[in-house]
Amino acid sequence: MRGGRHGGPMTEHGKTPVTVLGLGAMGTALAEALLAAGHPVTAWNRTASRAEGVAAKGASVASNVAEALAANEIVIACLLDYDSVHEVLDPAAAGLAGRQLINLTNGTPGQAREMAAWAEDLGAAYLDGGIMAVPPMIGSPEAFVFYSGSGTVFGRARTALDAFGGTNYLGADPGLAPLYDIALLSGMYGHFIGVIQAFTLVGSTGAKAREFAPLLRGWMDAMSGFLERAAEQIDDGDYGTDVVSNLAMQAAAFPNLAKAAEEQGVSAELLAPLQPLMDKRVADGHGAEDLIGIIELLKK
Repeated sequence: MRGGRHGGPMTEHGKTPVTVLGLGAMGTALAEALLAAGHPVTAWNRTASRAEGVAAKGASVASNVAEALAANEIVIACLLDYDSVHEVLDPAAAGLAGRQLINLTNGTPGQAREMAAWAEDLGAAYLDGGIMAVPPMIGSPEAFVFYSGSGTVFGRARTALDAFGGTNYLGADPGLAPLYDIALLSGMYGHFIGVIQAFTLVGSTGAKAREFAPLLRGWMDAMSGFLERAAEQIDDGDYGTDVVSNLAMQAAAFPNLAKAAEEQGVSAELLAPLQPLMDKRVADGHGAEDLIGIIELLKK
């Protein structure tokens, strides 16, 4: 390992030393943000050459995982998936005792809870996280991260975590951070589905996407109030008050989206799953209500 070992929880300058496991695009961005904020960083990556960039910026580089774990109490893992975290940490599991493990790897609530139990059995305190940013955003005001699990770990690591962007602690259940992460990603991908379909339809006429984009953005901005209105209806359990565009009308018109796509030689498969849900909700007697009432069909 190049550089000194950081045995204590904080340097004399008040900057928490941190170990970062994994130097892909996101792991590298996290390590660089920590270094920029003045935190001593020990980094490890399976492919050693990937550590050269952060080493040039002042990080110490561990030659193996055990050495990386021994360097600092606070350990951040940012790898491909939870299986990768186990592949990296299982052989060096004894070194987790007394460590504060923060897992910023994308996964599911169930995986986070299992990882927390595994880490705690080994004597490590566990905090899970969901990063709501792409690597270039890390360290900017636009980036934010959800955290859940050990409140003690969150408190001890807070100054380091603030280097990544906004911090949002959701509570002791380690599954909450990945749940909120997946929920926001679900909203994002749902939005992307509509955008992709819209561009495909207009593109079938030979129109340029960049010329259509301002119209699409204007329409999406105008419809953005749906979010707050839907949230009120869900929390109140009332989908039938002050309805402007009822579900029965929307369900009757929705097939035109598929018909228009067919006429243009475009697939409607991205939108297809919504139609049967609309039809079932209408058949169940909720045609006079708002579209958001479909949420009741998604609950198991």
